[in-house]
Amino acid sequence: MTQVTLEHIRAARERIAGKVERTPTVLSPSLSEQLGAQVHLKLEHRQTTGSFKLRGASNAVASLSADEKARGVVAASTGNHGRALAHAAKLEGLRVVICMSRLVPGNKLDEIRRLGAEVRIVGNSQDDAQQEVERLVAQEGLVMLPPFDHPSIIAGQGTLGLEMIEQVPDAALVLVQLSGGGLASGVAAAIKGVSPRTKVIGVSMARGAAMKASLDAGHPVLVEELPTLADSLGGGIGLDNRLTFGMCRDLLDDVILLSEDEIAAGIRHAYAQEREIVEGAGAVGIAALLAGKVRSDGPVIVLFSGRNIDMGLHRKIVCGEAPSIKERAA
Repeated sequence: MTQVTLEHIRAARERIAGKVERTPTVLSPSLSEQLGAQVHLKLEHRQTTGSFKLRGASNAVASLSADEKARGVVAASTGNHGRALAHAAKLEGLRVVICMSRLVPGNKLDEIRRLGAEVRIVGNSQDDAQQEVERLVAQEGLVMLPPFDHPSIIAGQGTLGLEMIEQVPDAALVLVQLSGGGLASGVAAAIKGVSPRTKVIGVSMARGAAMKASLDAGHPVLVEELPTLADSLGGGIGLDNRLTFGMCRDLLDDVILLSEDEIAAGIRHAYAQEREIVEGAGAVGIAALLAGKVRSDGPVIVLFSGRNIDMGLHRKIVCGEAPSIKERAA
């Protein structure tokens, strides 16, 4: 498979019906006034496990054969995919192992353990964690369900795009988080499949944006993984990337990068003006609007992708206290 299509995404929606929430989309008066166009917020951070990742994980688990389910599943994660996969696997009674680096925040580790997953902390990057995943696949026969570069994961995330364009059919622009590309490619495939004229822009942090660096280079490249408020967007895309690099290259209209201060401003705005608690990655869309990096003559959809932020860190940010690099990595 070279692309995940609208047909695959529609099939995924049928497969995960009843396993995920259809999250609401609401109008933001404050952001609409600032942009001079309607800005709609897709509240996916209200999803069952606190992020969009449950869509892809649920579709991937549901797509496994009986033999694969018996073997159990394993994945590398920056936190939210691990939580979603642990939840989806628990519902099916499957063994699940989540491998993560030391950069993953403690609150996300605790929740994954609470859901019954086995947790392995390996190295200082997503690539280090992935090496442990590959060892477990080879030695213990577990089935790898990666966080982004997998057709069932991409199709599951794409169901979010279907909801977006159904809720705002005249959307001119969609802002979507960009990391390994599973979300961005799935959402873009869904939206472009239904509304080809709608632009889709990926948004990421300036510190270690692997997909942006790869798109600029014309092929997947290694990028140092750095502490950031948008920790869910960390990690590489894999030098052997099969799907998301090509889909992001072909489907995204642009990519925007944000500083740490801009991301913090997005978190503060979400709390003060929208009355929503979102993590750093979840706030990058509104951060791009607040920073004046987005223009549109028509309706815009901004995705709130996750809420799984350490609340001590959140309090510091909303109170205007700049977190140290050490705290961003905590």
